[in-house]
Amino acid sequence: MRTLGVLLLTASYLFGAERTVDPTFLHRYVPEVQAKASDLSTETCRYKPLFGEGDSVTGIVKGVARFGELTVDANGACAAVSYPNEEQIYFVVEGAVTLNYGAEEYSIRESDFMYLPPGVEHSLANSSSTASRVIVMGFKIPAGTRVNPPSRLLIANADEVKQETAAGHPSSVLYRLLMGDTQSTRDKIAAGLVLTSLFIMDFEPGGTNFPHHHETEEEIYLILEGQGEIVAGGGMDGIEGRHPAKAGDTYFFRLNCTVGFYSSTEPGAKARILAVRSLFPRPGQ
Repeated sequence: MRTLGVLLLTASYLFGAERTVDPTFLHRYVPEVQAKASDLSTETCRYKPLFGEGDSVTGIVKGVARFGELTVDANGACAAVSYPNEEQIYFVVEGAVTLNYGAEEYSIRESDFMYLPPGVEHSLANSSSTASRVIVMGFKIPAGTRVNPPSRLLIANADEVKQETAAGHPSSVLYRLLMGDTQSTRDKIAAGLVLTSLFIMDFEPGGTNFPHHHETEEEIYLILEGQGEIVAGGGMDGIEGRHPAKAGDTYFFRLNCTVGFYSSTEPGAKARILAVRSLFPRPGQ
């Protein structure tokens, strides 16, 4: 009996050792992520998968189809793509590109953001003498969703969107509300089917957006400028899990994960974050 008990305990231990717990958040540092071949890729167009499609850890990423950085070389071009079951946002981080959208062509500059509806073919080209970087965001459209693509490209520039405070958050952080869902009356562009909010946060030294969580949405933060501490999940002692963060750090927060940011208290140490939220898939979707 003793031998049997030892065997059972050993088997139980081994089974427990093999079990893994899904993380509540994912972290990537963009400069260290390697480009991988994708449907966008060419010899002059490279895609870094950060979350979702192409990334090695996709289990906890449910509604986000992809989030990554696209680099288009000088005089380079990307392959044309079309996603019937995915809506996308492009945000230009650096440089200027040309967007071929259906039968139209648009000149796109730094800090431009645009909505790319399901089913519309699009591609990027760069006729300038320097490389351009674009953040690609995609969100899965549930089967049966009614899609009515806008008759024109929905595009705006983030620097031309007014800054404002947000209810429930301190004045040490100002928001630029870039894009919301189709019913939005507050955002510059109202277009999302699964997307609920695309925004930029500008933090004063020592500023915070008060750590919080979302019961129905996944969220991603990308630090564009500055440094501070990202709040992601909880610590072992039950308090906020704080992680040193700098420009280039990006975090994916799963449903109900604690999320927030504390800007550095150094004089003049402002920080800027690009953030996006999207609906978590409901059962059956």
